[in-house]
Amino acid sequence: MSQGSPRGTYLEVSKSLRHKIGKGEITEALPSQSALMSQYSVSRSTIERALAALKAEGIIESMQGAGWFVAGSGDRRPLVEKVTDLLRADGLGVGDRFPTEKELCERFGASRTAVRSAIAQMEGQGLIGKAAARGREVRALPVGRGTQTV
Repeated sequence: MSQGSPRGTYLEVSKSLRHKIGKGEITEALPSQSALMSQYSVSRSTIERALAALKAEGIIESMQGAGWFVAGSGDRRPLVEKVTDLLRADGLGVGDRFPTEKELCERFGASRTAVRSAIAQMEGQGLIGKAAARGREVRALPVGRGTQTV
């Protein structure tokens, strides 16, 4: 990235990102701030200003702890909601085997820690529980959207 005008560098970065989003090179999640710092050879504050400018234009949005995303793209609901919806989508019934942590990690592209947290919440709500054999089973089905039990 050209360092001709330090005050305008963030504008160059935001212009480049806007162009990549417009061409479809970035369609959902933006690279991490660290990756952007390396890619553009600029400081974190420059990246933060560029992202803030794009956010002000409504091109991107941030999600605490998850990063920056192209506005209106993807499903950024909490993992527990996505996993709970799995009960409906897969047509699982009470007593059916619930997917393993590994299967959930692969299906949702989430870390084992995030999956364990979602499972713990679902167990706390009585939706799933330990099966007689190894693994978990469906104990109750959610009603409506979200994570409420019957």
